[in-house]
Amino acid sequence: MPYKILFLLGHMRSGSSLLSHILVTNPEIVGFGETHIKYSVEGDFEKLILKIHQVVGNSPVDLNYFFDKILHNNMFINEAILCSEQVYLIFLLREPQQSLASIIKLKPHWNQKQALGYYSRRLAKLETYAKLINSKKRSFFLTHDQLLHKTELVFKSLQYFLQVQQPFSEEYEILPTTGMRFIGDQSERIKSGRIIRYNQISESSISPDLIKQGIQAFDQCINTLSEYCQTI
Repeated sequence: MPYKILFLLGHMRSGSSLLSHILVTNPEIVGFGETHIKYSVEGDFEKLILKIHQVVGNSPVDLNYFFDKILHNNMFINEAILCSEQVYLIFLLREPQQSLASIIKLKPHWNQKQALGYYSRRLAKLETYAKLINSKKRSFFLTHDQLLHKTELVFKSLQYFLQVQQPFSEEYEILPTTGMRFIGDQSERIKSGRIIRYNQISESSISPDLIKQGIQAFDQCINTLSEYCQTI
């Protein structure tokens, strides 16, 4: 098939909504965020294409990629689908202190251990995906910090990885789904249409022991993804 599937694989509160908007503003990439489609066979890619058409309308003529964002471990019923030559992956991580505090703010019914459990399991699964694909041609890894503070290098690296003609920009299009619940970030910041760099929370109520465990998972995942993926 001429088209390719681009999955952004991250965790909740990883900055995935920001990166999603930046990616789909490029005319060669079409999508809107989390579709919540569960994938088991390549035929399920047609479900993605249909859902994107329903939400954003007709695809541009120079389209190369249909985009989806995946933040949970149960979305690939058959993980081998990721080995399809049609599939390209971008892995996105954010360090644990900010991630855990933000996850708990998003899900106030979760305690700190539940937030760490989700974060650690998700990062372990991302390692599994990278090892399964084992293709630097189709896998790229970056961190939230790099997106904010090494932006131009990230954009140039992504353009090279995806082989798109138009460069990426700090300014992005506001979509009909921007800020919608279950699609992505609901904060006012995402509605600005540009990258906003802000001072991160320096103090956190997260237990130091849990942060330590989160750092171990984060460092382990970075090491694995750096080995199996392209990066900046």
